[in-house]
Amino acid sequence: MKEITSIQNAYIKNLLKVQEKARERRKQSLFIIEGKREISLAITANYKFDTVLFFPDLISENEILNLFNENINRIEISKDVYQKLAYRDSTEGIIAVTKTKDFSLKNIHFKNEKPLILITESIEKPGNIGAILRTADAANVDAVFIADAKSDLYNSNIIRSSIGCVFTNQIAVGSSEEIITFLQEKNINIFAATLQNSNEYHKENYTNATAIVVGTEATGLSEIWRENATQNINIPMQGKIDSMNVSVAAAIVVFEAKRQRNFKI
Repeated sequence: MKEITSIQNAYIKNLLKVQEKARERRKQSLFIIEGKREISLAITANYKFDTVLFFPDLISENEILNLFNENINRIEISKDVYQKLAYRDSTEGIIAVTKTKDFSLKNIHFKNEKPLILITESIEKPGNIGAILRTADAANVDAVFIADAKSDLYNSNIIRSSIGCVFTNQIAVGSSEEIITFLQEKNINIFAATLQNSNEYHKENYTNATAIVVGTEATGLSEIWRENATQNINIPMQGKIDSMNVSVAAAIVVFEAKRQRNFKI
């Protein structure tokens, strides 16, 4: 088993580039996962792993083997190297170099004829994307579509803020045009969260094949979504402002859809 003790090691320098730059992640088809919970979720989601690095003061080799089989490539690293690579203060001494997946629409498969899909358009903040992925997992939606992505889903901030839900959801990334075409071809109703020409969200029926679409807090959804929606919807506001955090708005509508489906109204 190999051991690395210097942050000047060429392999470690390359991992830092992979961790910090979306371009390198795309080029090398690799990304970094920290922590046992997140790694366990990625294992369950059938991700493939290149290498596991571990700091033995925090985690033993036997614990590594409880997660992976003995054939996994393992590298013991020093405290300095671990602290340089670790994105979080507490990640239990384990970092996995993981192979990326293809998030194409062609890989989406629904288990039922009336899927519930959550769609985001042009959301830039990793924290918001992570929160939306947590909402999608909590509601057990059939898929999450990221339209006109502004952030790489393998960004460490997204993995952290989603607490690994980037691995638990079925996800596709594409342009708004591609996703709208996909939805229309499969006769999936589109409910676009927007103030323009909209009905109150709780007055709509989400028991058929449904896509709920949310946009940025600053600009909302673009015209292409408003024009192609089956129905535009809004959440009635009772305070002084006319918008709320996008992840909160998504949760409100998604769980209304789940309520309707559970009670089959």
